[in-house]
Amino acid sequence: MTTSNAVTRRTFDGDSTELHTLCVAISDCHHSTPNWTNEGWIVVRSENIKNGKISLNSTSFTDEATFRERISRSKPEPGDLIITREAPMGEIGMIPEGVTCCLGQRLVLIKPDATKVDKHYLLYAMQSEFVQKQVGASDDTGSTVSNLRIPLLRKLAIPLLGDKSAQKRISGVLASLDAKIDLNNRVSSELDALSRTLYDYWFVQFDFPDAKGRPYRSSGGSMVWNDALKREIPEGWTARTLDEVVSRTGTGLNPRDNFVLGKGSNYYVTIKNVTNGRVILDDKCDRIDDASMAVIDRRSQLQAGDVLFTSIEPVGVTYLIHEKPTNWNINESVFTIRPNMNAISSEYLLMLLSSSEMRAFTKNSSAGSIHKGIRHAVLKSFKLPYPGKKLVDDWSTVLRPLLRKANDLDVENRTLTQLRDWLLPLLMNGQVHAHDR
Repeated sequence: MTTSNAVTRRTFDGDSTELHTLCVAISDCHHSTPNWTNEGWIVVRSENIKNGKISLNSTSFTDEATFRERISRSKPEPGDLIITREAPMGEIGMIPEGVTCCLGQRLVLIKPDATKVDKHYLLYAMQSEFVQKQVGASDDTGSTVSNLRIPLLRKLAIPLLGDKSAQKRISGVLASLDAKIDLNNRVSSELDALSRTLYDYWFVQFDFPDAKGRPYRSSGGSMVWNDALKREIPEGWTARTLDEVVSRTGTGLNPRDNFVLGKGSNYYVTIKNVTNGRVILDDKCDRIDDASMAVIDRRSQLQAGDVLFTSIEPVGVTYLIHEKPTNWNINESVFTIRPNMNAISSEYLLMLLSSSEMRAFTKNSSAGSIHKGIRHAVLKSFKLPYPGKKLVDDWSTVLRPLLRKANDLDVENRTLTQLRDWLLPLLMNGQVHAHDR
């Protein structure tokens, strides 16, 4: 589906009103660092807000006294919106049901007026290109860090389309796409957890199926001491280095003296674009043209089956390439590692590079005064207990469908996200109409 050819997209040219007229309150956060604790009251921070969501997977806490102080101006409630003032500027999300929280720094609390606007519609409207362009143009502080000032935030022009019933229909269409994206993400997370468990069970706990289908170590399988690994491993296994089970390691390319960023429609992937088994290709990703892609590819030589590995903090984030990239390539801080198919599989390499043992190794082996990182030679010196090709193949046969399904979900989510982002301005502008079901 080529959505751009179906309708000529206009950002917005209808009626609008200033944000403050649609809100009960717009309240700045306290400009102080909370007293951090290991448990207690939830503190929402800038890093918790991304892509229209407030994620509390990584949660920060404060004590009772600090919490009471930070809600004294305005108490955050489910359905309220929180927007980031800087680093980055303009990310917005809605406080989920059942969450009691206060705000960290560089955030603003927005309380929609239910008599004037549907809160979900306001959330989507503030993510629209029409509003985000205003946010981007609102910084006139002259500082090196962009900052969304409260007076300018209050005056943001919000697109209006119909009454609350029409707003609910618009937000309902977009919310249904988001719900599917969220479901796919949850399934993908479960598949990732299962994959890691299977790797741990076979190659860390050594409870792979023995000749009778029983867990090897738990059933009394013979274990022998290995001097190179300084540990017991199953009889018949050997110690190998990573260098002995891979066929190639490489990197992408720095633009300096090689090419120019910002031109073209291809994506230039850095460590910030590789996360949780995914490569994020969005508007925050740098762009390169076809000629630059060719220059980088001569160095990276990316192909299906390679595993990406971030070489500087955060070190060790991984991604398995399922199909040769046609519209993106990597920079010099992302390693590309290719398995020796006579020894291991791509699936095994992915889970090995993602393992807790590898994380501990890279943490202890990383160096650097500004950005800690790891070099190819050091990474390839990692020692592993090697089970032999047959056991790797048997395990890979089990794991391969799980990784394929997770990749299919990621591909579907990219399509759904593009559809949602394409529909947003059309719905706001009345070019596409949302009907009651």
